[in-house]
Amino acid sequence: MYPTATSPTAPRTGPAQRPPTAAVRRPGPKPALPARPAGRIEAPGFVPRAGAERLLRPRGPQAVPVIERADPAALATPSVRAALAHVTRICPAFAPRQVLREDSRHILITGLIGRTPVVAKCLSPQAVQSERRALLVEQFHREVAVYRAFVRHRPPVRMPRLVAADHDRCVLVMERIPGRPAAVERHPANAPTPGEVRAILGSVRALNLWRPPADVFQTPLDYHWETSRYHSVGQLTDRDAGDLRQLLHGLAHTPQQLCHGDALLSNILLAPSGPVLVDWEQTGWYLPGYDLAVLWSVLSGDTAARRQISQLAQAGGTLARDAFLVNLVLVLMRELRLYDVPGAGEEQRILIRRLYDDAALARRAVRAAVGTR
Repeated sequence: MYPTATSPTAPRTGPAQRPPTAAVRRPGPKPALPARPAGRIEAPGFVPRAGAERLLRPRGPQAVPVIERADPAALATPSVRAALAHVTRICPAFAPRQVLREDSRHILITGLIGRTPVVAKCLSPQAVQSERRALLVEQFHREVAVYRAFVRHRPPVRMPRLVAADHDRCVLVMERIPGRPAAVERHPANAPTPGEVRAILGSVRALNLWRPPADVFQTPLDYHWETSRYHSVGQLTDRDAGDLRQLLHGLAHTPQQLCHGDALLSNILLAPSGPVLVDWEQTGWYLPGYDLAVLWSVLSGDTAARRQISQLAQAGGTLARDAFLVNLVLVLMRELRLYDVPGAGEEQRILIRRLYDDAALARRAVRAAVGTR
């Protein structure tokens, strides 16, 4: 298969990158710095160093402030006021500051409890009234259950601390950690720096290797059902579905792995203390390598990161490789189902073509893996 998907290869050679050297100080007045254009954030040079706290130090304007000025206009909309009524029911001391996000699924409101910065997460009115209400409520209940489980069984990764939760009204109040998302888009055009990628993969692998009690978390994904579903709509051919089922048969007794389940770069904050994983509604037991497959699928512009992910996926042997390939095919089928829709613009069509290329690559790798059995 493509060298970045299954097999480790030697990195490309090129000119060595030298760290910036300190300029010699000369007597006289300091030169004035050029003004930074409005709306533009320039990324400074990044020299990898030991320690994630150095690698992930906030970079000026990109760092998210913890305490903002109150935004009365956004807080006064009917949907936000309804969400705040549920929040103050379980946290009477909650003082709202800003609406961090409001979409068709969730409303996120930042605020303070005393002097502690927190984030309140609620289901939006559109989600409550939509046809997918049952699924969205189930996912929210699962996330609340995950946060409560993490109170008893602390994971080996940085995550927001649970403050309060209301299972019935779908309200979750958690600690707010200062940081910036590793990416804003689901499929970012600009990948994180190599040091940031290493830190992210380290956190994800630490979670995957953690072994909490088996009955604490659920199994969100039915692999055979997902294979049949993509086969029935024509995304998988008869041979593709047969190859996946053959690999799944060989993986029937492989121990599952605790995965975040939605390890997109937009769900990972880069904080001074290291990567912080958020949005835990898909967390549960998966075949090994599911989180790695998600990261591989969205890092299409970073060949070095994909090669590193592939090497991690194969480090566990043949079964770990086969599990990663099964996960990768299903993840890519899901991404195609999300993006390959009528009326796509030019940028989305480029992404769709790239996803089809990746899917063809994954199919060939699955076929080769079946041939080695």
